[in-house]
Amino acid sequence: MKDNQDVACENVHSAIQDTLYVVNGKWKLFILSILVNQGTKRFGELSRESGISPRILTKELHELEMNQLISRTVCNTKPVTVEYSSTPYAETLKEVINAMIRWGQSHRKTITGQ
Repeated sequence: MKDNQDVACENVHSAIQDTLYVVNGKWKLFILSILVNQGTKRFGELSRESGISPRILTKELHELEMNQLISRTVCNTKPVTVEYSSTPYAETLKEVINAMIRWGQSHRKTITGQ
C-alpha cells in the first residue's frame, strides 16, 4: 500500500512528464518564448528569427496548436499569409519560460566564466 509521500511523489513525477510531453523537443519552448514575449508572428518571421527550417517549424507549430498553446490565423491577403500567436493558455507558461531564459543566461556565464 502506498503512503501519502509515495502518492505525492508520483503526482509530481506525472506532472513533470505531462509538461515535458507538451513542450519537449529542441524548438517548442524557443518558439513559445518568441510568441509569448514578442507577440504575433508570420510564418516567415518565425522561420528567420528562430533559424528553424520550414519543414521542422511546420511540424512544431502543428504540435503546439494541437496542445492549444498557439493559434493559427490565415489572413485574407495576396499572397495568403499565416500568423501565429500564443494563446491565453500559453501565457500561463510565460513565468516558466522567462525563468528558464534567466537560468540559461546565468548558466552560460557560470560555465564560460564571464
